[in-house]
Amino acid sequence: MSDDLWRWSAADLARGIAAGHFTSVEATTSALARMDAVNQPLNAVVDPLHDDAMAAAQAADDTLRRTGPLGPLHGVPVTVKINADYGGRATTNGVVAYRNLIAPEDGSVVRNLKASGAVIIGRTNTPCYSMRGFTSNDLHGQTLNPHNPAITAGGSSGGAGAATAAGIGAMGHGNDIGGSIRHPANCNGLYGLRPTAGMAPAFNPSQAAERFIVSQMAAVQGPLARSMEDIRLAMQALSAPDPRDIWQIPAGDEYRVPEHAPCRVAIHAETDESVVDPEVSAAIRHAGEILSDAGYDVVEVAPPSLWEAMEFWLLLLGNEMRAGLGLLMEEHGDWKMKQAYRVLTDGIPEISDRDGFLKAYARRSALLRQWQLFFEEYPLVVTAVTWTRPMPAEHDVSEGLDYDWFRRATAPMSGTPTLGLPGLAAPVNTVPGRPMGVQLLAGRHQDHRLLQAGIVLERAIGQILPVDPVLPV
Repeated sequence: MSDDLWRWSAADLARGIAAGHFTSVEATTSALARMDAVNQPLNAVVDPLHDDAMAAAQAADDTLRRTGPLGPLHGVPVTVKINADYGGRATTNGVVAYRNLIAPEDGSVVRNLKASGAVIIGRTNTPCYSMRGFTSNDLHGQTLNPHNPAITAGGSSGGAGAATAAGIGAMGHGNDIGGSIRHPANCNGLYGLRPTAGMAPAFNPSQAAERFIVSQMAAVQGPLARSMEDIRLAMQALSAPDPRDIWQIPAGDEYRVPEHAPCRVAIHAETDESVVDPEVSAAIRHAGEILSDAGYDVVEVAPPSLWEAMEFWLLLLGNEMRAGLGLLMEEHGDWKMKQAYRVLTDGIPEISDRDGFLKAYARRSALLRQWQLFFEEYPLVVTAVTWTRPMPAEHDVSEGLDYDWFRRATAPMSGTPTLGLPGLAAPVNTVPGRPMGVQLLAGRHQDHRLLQAGIVLERAIGQILPVDPVLPV
């Protein structure tokens, strides 16, 4: 059995370890063996932690014998993204210039996972500066999608998505400012939760300066996993308090076991704001049918404009980057990052004065009010992650890319972060070798609605098992 523990969910591993059916050392040994077997071609984990992981697993077993489990992920092997501070290791963020940027101590993500008893077996790849939806960089190379190397593993948490899909760790940590959890979940046939902004702390001691205000308010930490129970347990761990993060909101019982509580659902399967892949529409409607069969009141109706929200995201984040991160990208970024930066900012109006930025940011209230009023009538929205199936690898730097098409296709995932809304990617209509899915949106602090609906979808989808990577010919 111990040879196959890498196939198990985080929840099943935690229960088995707590019951004494096997040890964390056995589970971790199995996960590390899986990583050694498949990671080299995938390039999902770029900082393996064999020695640290085995020491942590032994400590987890010793603690269990003395005092019981520390938390919901006690003894469970997981991965974290390379842009989260791990004390004594480089927080490279996929940037060659940061290969020796050593974190002085653990950041919020690593600290909370360790405090929950989790065993961190490795750190996963991200694009340069974690600001692309395609995971490759000049420092660590390209991460392949285990389902099909011709399609992207997504980004920016593409390493987490590929690792989790391939069974390298039971759960992968990601972060999301424009789709970086939901997109790789969609590309790798996983569940991925972008929680309400502020639910999980995110301080990195290695940071040289505070992030600007838009990034502080829009970026979140969250999990990618093969089951909804693992999503819930991961959020219990990640949402533990950290006074170093000034934006954190206490999670309370937000991630307890959710009761089945059907509500009214808006199905958004078609739009005149983008070209729409028929398979994406079919997956959204299929999700609606599953929810309807479970007692949800499903209505096909459009929510407030996702493209308008996307334009707001582009305007605010693009201008913020011009004054900060964009300058670092121009200095230290690889050519793919610089090209992706142009995709993001090309043609976006420049805000050059204080009043202009304040007036632009004031639009957030009007947009968020529209969504809150819509959620009053339809507490749950089912729509696309992107209006296209997972794109070819490196598509954002392909010759002749239509910027307007690309932005409109990705509006469902990138339009909502500046509004602080939570979203869940669920692998509806994924089949082996052809991953895809849908996105569920809810109001702020309504994450439990996403969990409730995600569990319903999971029952219809069935158990997601790790995939054996398909390698390039």
